[in-house]
Amino acid sequence: EPDDILFTVTTSYQNRPDLLAYDLYGDVGLWWVFAQRNPSVIQDPVFDLQTGVQIYLPKLSSMKKTLGI
Repeated sequence: EPDDILFTVTTSYQNRPDLLAYDLYGDVGLWWVFAQRNPSVIQDPVFDLQTGVQIYLPKLSSMKKTLGI
């Protein structure tokens, strides 16, 4: 999406997509969104989330609209 945010993974989120999902969306269960949105970067949603990797993050408003949450 054009309004997605380009994010560089920090050490606090390395191998922790659940924490990133919680901090962004308030729900640890939405960790899978990162792999879905970045298939060329993230094959394994845990071990490919490394410090320095850049991924696109959907905004919360987009997530609510798309997923109906």
